Amino acid sequence: MTNEQLQQMYNQPAAGPADTGRMTYDDVIMKTVACLVVLVIGAGITLFVAPALSTMLMVVGALGGFVLALVNTFKKQPSPALILAYAGLEGLFLGGLTRILDGMYPGVGLQAVIGTLAVFGVTLVLFKSGKVRATPKMVRFFMIATIGYAVFALINLVMMWTGAVQEPFGLRTSITIAGIPLGVFIGILAIGLAAFSLIMDFTSIEEGVRAGAPERYSWVAAFGLTVTLVWLYVEIIRLLAILRGDD
Repeated sequence: MTNEQLQQMYNQPAAGPADTGRMTYDDVIMKTVACLVVLVIGAGITLFVAPALSTMLMVVGALGGFVLALVNTFKKQPSPALILAYAGLEGLFLGGLTRILDGMYPGVGLQAVIGTLAVFGVTLVLFKSGKVRATPKMVRFFMIATIGYAVFALINLVMMWTGAVQEPFGLRTSITIAGIPLGVFIGILAIGLAAFSLIMDFTSIEEGVRAGAPERYSWVAAFGLTVTLVWLYVEIIRLLAILRGDD
């Protein structure tokens, strides 16, 4: 090589994360968008097909999404195909759920979408400002509260299946505190937990980029964000439906 060629090579900027196959914020954003696009397509299917088929697809999406969520969570290496399949199945479930609840309480679907985006945006701003962080103490509280919520949800589901509670939302609407359905308090708690889960997702992404994690793990980050956004949307639309229950 000539001296000019060597000098030109030395003057080139250092290789960035994208050039060395490392995880970047752009990777996470693009893969998360891909998951959400697939999710929206799945939701569109159950929103516009015949009602009977919509219900069947919603059940398939709920069960299939749950199975793939476990598979993707415990899989050692991320699989883009399985993560996108999870997003599609959850889309079928969310579309069917939205169709049912929006038919009972017109407008709750759009309100839930706006609410989900609002919570995501506020949470991201608070995280970027450094005002909210996933400290060890907060993570411990999150784990305890989440386990408690999961136990309540399981008990509620069993009581609804067995017919012990006849209300559409089970214990959430059959029990009231000062005239307010229990589901309102539970829903606010669950939305708070989902919001903090977003903080944990953001923290994990930040640490992964800073540590130079391999690029394929941006799929893991996208999967985590998708799971949390699905949870957040379900809690918001259910809370809105409970609040509209007296309409």
